[in-house]
Amino acid sequence: MGNIAGLVPVILFLLVALALSIFARRRSRSGAGFVNDYFIGNRSLGAFVLAMTTIATYGSVSSFVGGPGQAWTIGWGWVYMAAVQVTALFLLYGIMGKKMALVSRKLNAVTVIDVLRARYRSDALAIIAALVIVVFFGTTMIAQFVGGAKLFAAVTGYSYLTGLVLFGLAVIIFTTIGGFRGVAVTDALCGIAMLVGIFVLAGGILHAGGGWDNLMATIERNHPEMMEPLSGGHMPYGLYFTQWLIVGIFTFCLPQSAVRTMGFKDAKSLRHAMVLGTVIIGAMLIGCTALGTMSAGVLTDDIATYGGSIDNIIPTAIVSTLPPWLAGIAIIGPIAASISTVSSLLIAASSAIIKDIWIHYGQRAGKTASDRAIEVSSQGVTLGIGLIVFVLAVTPPAVIWQINMFAFGGLETAFCWVFLGALFWRRANRYGALLSMVGGTAAYCVCMTLGIKFMGLHQITIGLAVSLLLMVVGSLAFRDRESGHLPVFFGDSPRSEP
Repeated sequence: MGNIAGLVPVILFLLVALALSIFARRRSRSGAGFVNDYFIGNRSLGAFVLAMTTIATYGSVSSFVGGPGQAWTIGWGWVYMAAVQVTALFLLYGIMGKKMALVSRKLNAVTVIDVLRARYRSDALAIIAALVIVVFFGTTMIAQFVGGAKLFAAVTGYSYLTGLVLFGLAVIIFTTIGGFRGVAVTDALCGIAMLVGIFVLAGGILHAGGGWDNLMATIERNHPEMMEPLSGGHMPYGLYFTQWLIVGIFTFCLPQSAVRTMGFKDAKSLRHAMVLGTVIIGAMLIGCTALGTMSAGVLTDDIATYGGSIDNIIPTAIVSTLPPWLAGIAIIGPIAASISTVSSLLIAASSAIIKDIWIHYGQRAGKTASDRAIEVSSQGVTLGIGLIVFVLAVTPPAVIWQINMFAFGGLETAFCWVFLGALFWRRANRYGALLSMVGGTAAYCVCMTLGIKFMGLHQITIGLAVSLLLMVVGSLAFRDRESGHLPVFFGDSPRSEP
């Protein structure tokens, strides 16, 4: 029999999130048309919602389960590695924010693929980008469903399938109904829930461990290497370097984050979101990872005692250190992380299919779909993708954080130099972009599959290097007679400030 006290807070949170999503969607309706409302929220995000939706999209269930579980085995070295995530919003808004907003407004672009298609004049690139988004987003969403359902089962005592059905279907429904604006506002709620969950669990661990000093003394006595930055060789410099690339420096080019820079209402909102978001993401993600290391002062047995998986560490810490009603509140944080990531990826994947493929080719054929047809199709595709991912998550894969890292690396390899070339390098063209996205992503996936590494570094280094090389060679070796919207991208036309 499951724990009712742990279940009630989760249900209440899901109901509030659903109501908020519906309310936000209705408030966002304007004369701009369904596409602008549903996929970009009519570019109306203020500073707080912009910061929180970006953080919630970036911070997944892996940040609350897989990452802290890894910190439980490695120690403070993993926390020091995670500190680079403080730079995520600063780099995103600083590099992509203003330029992406200006360009997307001039082009009336609704998705990042709209921007790439306009810049490179390549339908082939747009289709490949859409496929990359759907595949890697789908992979990430499966990990989110699995992580949330596992956590729910461990803390409440109900089955994995019950948890999957409860919050999996809930997030699919309110994303389908709410659209971009509903997702953004719900993400803000999820971000607040994440912070509450961190503080609640931190209090439980400190209480169970007899305070900070006792926790640290226990860890140092049992595993002294966990107190060192290199963790007795478990955190070599190469691992620091490549993890900083994946979860820090190159996160600015993740398409699910980049699309947020197209949805804020003015430059003031962007500046305030940069400061506010940097502070919050630092407290949230470093705090999450630190909880894993702190748990080593309470959960002192071998990993086999906790089911043989690091993904079980945080759920066990919640159950072991908190009374049932507080445990129900604590799990809202990681479940909120899962929900916010899935909802953001769902709406982006849906836009890739509807806006970037179906509507575009319909317009080229001289067929203009009505707002009603687009609305039904968009919501149907969102629902369909969500249900497919839900079904795939019924049989859960192992080690959530590794799945997330694979998807992060693939998306960064595919989009990094393509985005930078589009926005900041006039010589970049469709040939370089196509070679960069296809060749870099293929090299990354092959190396991941075969375990090929360069100097022991993560395969992201190979993917990014190949992608950059192909972008430069392709752009310089082949002349593109199509100039694209170069005046829009490089300041040769009147500016329209966001």
